[in-house]
Amino acid sequence: MSRRARPGRRYPRTAVVIGGGFSGLATAALLAQDGLEVTVLEARDALGGRAGEWRHRGFRFETGPSWYLMPEVFDRFFARFGTSAAAELDLLRLDPAYRVFFEGDDTAFDLPADDALQALQARESSPGPLEAYLDSAAETYRLATERLLYSTFSSPRDFLDPTLLRRLPRLLRLLGEPLEGFIARHAQDEKVRKILGYPAVFLGTSPSAAPSLYHLMSHLDITQSVLYPKGGFRAVVDAVARVAQGQGARLRTGCRVRHITASAGRATGVHVTTADGGREFLPADVVVSSADMHVTETQLLQPEHRSRSARAWRRRDPGPGAVLALLGVEGELPELAHHSLLFTEDWQRGFDEIAGRRPAGGPPRSLYVCRPSATDDVAPAGHENLFVLIPTAADVSLGAGGVDGSGDSGVERIVDESIEQIAAWAGVEDLASRIVVRRSIGPADFARDFGAWRGGALGPAHTLRQSAFLRGPVRSPKLGGLYYAGATTMPGIGVPMCLISAELVRTAMRADVGGVRSTDGSDGTSGAVAHA
Repeated sequence: MSRRARPGRRYPRTAVVIGGGFSGLATAALLAQDGLEVTVLEARDALGGRAGEWRHRGFRFETGPSWYLMPEVFDRFFARFGTSAAAELDLLRLDPAYRVFFEGDDTAFDLPADDALQALQARESSPGPLEAYLDSAAETYRLATERLLYSTFSSPRDFLDPTLLRRLPRLLRLLGEPLEGFIARHAQDEKVRKILGYPAVFLGTSPSAAPSLYHLMSHLDITQSVLYPKGGFRAVVDAVARVAQGQGARLRTGCRVRHITASAGRATGVHVTTADGGREFLPADVVVSSADMHVTETQLLQPEHRSRSARAWRRRDPGPGAVLALLGVEGELPELAHHSLLFTEDWQRGFDEIAGRRPAGGPPRSLYVCRPSATDDVAPAGHENLFVLIPTAADVSLGAGGVDGSGDSGVERIVDESIEQIAAWAGVEDLASRIVVRRSIGPADFARDFGAWRGGALGPAHTLRQSAFLRGPVRSPKLGGLYYAGATTMPGIGVPMCLISAELVRTAMRADVGGVRSTDGSDGTSGAVAHA
């Protein structure tokens, strides 16, 4: 049953959400479900944020996320609205889950959808520790999804959960040991170690810098297998947008927020520039910014409302940048799976370059190739669609990309070198000559199009000092009624984390005003709100 707002506090009636990516759309859906009048303001012409698409000459390229992981998070979100991921999306199970090419090895490794553990154990002289590793990953994943990720850690009670207290010694060990060392104690084969360690890239960091708590990621691709939503992540964007609109949220594109207004220590609305050059003021009881937090803090707020100094930002790790290559290829490419990973022999060198610990070197590089045309209708008949991600340092000076080789020289050079590397490692020697469509995207594009801090491709790295409640606040400590969502705040990087961040916003807002409590005694994320 619901309870009324705290005495003297009126439950908010209107909300503006800045940004129409996954976290913004999900937040809009949840707040609208609580009875608020919600308006989403997206600066670009289409919803989705980094989950964008580019159509050209019969090809449909996605420019953002391509791995559908943590299906329980999607299921939980859709269940809030009486539907399910299965009802909203056409999910396909990939087999192999992915293919791995190792430098100097002519034989690629396929991780099968079934019996993945056995396939990895076959490479190990003593498979027992590897099974223990995955058992631990599964247990840690359950703890994270049931106890950690959906908590705002804003109250001492959040730290006194009996389940967490019982596991506290183990959690502290996992937080204190780097992922790289934890993997080394459970796997002898160097290639298996890389397969276990590469998910650190999804966290915007390296196995040597990520806490071993994040070994839980191996539960996702090895134990759960990998899914693909037909239509790509554009279909997921559309599904979340449908839910938001179904709850009554208003979704506006071509509206760039210029300033968050405040009075008496509370957010009061936003000033907006529309696509036609017009200016508007939208009053609101609550403002939620799902924009990059650096943009929100340094561009949208007055200095007295900012929670981090310039010095504090300089100490933050922005995570990796990236060069993306969107390639339309004539002919088939069976040599590549839907997901393919290329790992160099000295892959620590690449992580050091991304982190700025050594100057950028040349090829070969560890990189990722997505071939969605293996599974979906995203290319003209007789052609293939490739999305190539080459991690780099988050450095806008590397430049921007372009169509048909028209990007900045540093970006285009990396694309050329990567095409040559894929051709050599996958045995597609004529790959370059078969490319009929080409577009590159560089760190400067991420900075310009998404306000990405220092041109980062994913968001701040999940190092120990930038994880969980140390990552970033859900609510502004300086301005009442201002909340943050998205990859730059809790709980972190990735589409599932963005969906969770939306729930954290609603949880925090309800706590601030005395919110509602669900009839089943859970965290209060169902039902309507009784306005005070």
